[in-house]
Amino acid sequence: MIGTDRLSNDLAGWLDRTLVRPGLLPPERFEEAFVACVASAAKDPGAPDDAWLAFYRNTLDALAGEPEPGGTNAEMAPVHARARELVVGGGVLELGCCFGFLSLQLARDGHRVTATDVTGGTVDLLTRMAPQLGADVETHVADARAVALPDGCADTVFAVHLIEHLPEAEGEEVVAQMLRLARRRVVVAVPFEDEPNPAWGHVRVFDTGVLRRIGERTGHRFEVSEHHGGWLVIDR
Repeated sequence: MIGTDRLSNDLAGWLDRTLVRPGLLPPERFEEAFVACVASAAKDPGAPDDAWLAFYRNTLDALAGEPEPGGTNAEMAPVHARARELVVGGGVLELGCCFGFLSLQLARDGHRVTATDVTGGTVDLLTRMAPQLGADVETHVADARAVALPDGCADTVFAVHLIEHLPEAEGEEVVAQMLRLARRRVVVAVPFEDEPNPAWGHVRVFDTGVLRRIGERTGHRFEVSEHHGGWLVIDR
């Protein structure tokens, strides 16, 4: 049992290190185990939103403060900080938002934020949690390869740690969607790994050369950089 005071996204890294990598938990059971751990901390197992709210609050507090060294939050914090620095304009769209921690931070920064993810349960969770966290976030269930939103609907469009989950051709489809949806800027961030991490659902690895080739194929101005992984910034 984990108390609500200890619930945060560091739980994901702990499960990966202690169960998935040693072979005790199959990668395909990772999400199920993660959800079960969070739900087990709820006062009422049939209504786990109090546990999820603690999970969100603790994670956001860690990202805004000093995350525990070596944990998932400590890995995420500099990535999210860099993303927040790269926003241009007031309207932001995040594709593949997962729990929506970046979108929540961007909303708190004062941006008009739309968050999308292909997993309906995760989007529903973010929709329920955002108002309780004082954040105004518009949410949609959407496949990042075919987003049912109008052209140029946001100034900046993000895909932060998304396209490593997809084969190369599908990753290119995501970038094409981002260019359609963005009025001003597209930001893609990926981890740099020696091998794809199966617990996170990664299927590809990247380096600066791969990102540069993606940028070149767009025909737009772009920059590639390294900061706790790789970044591709495309300006319209």
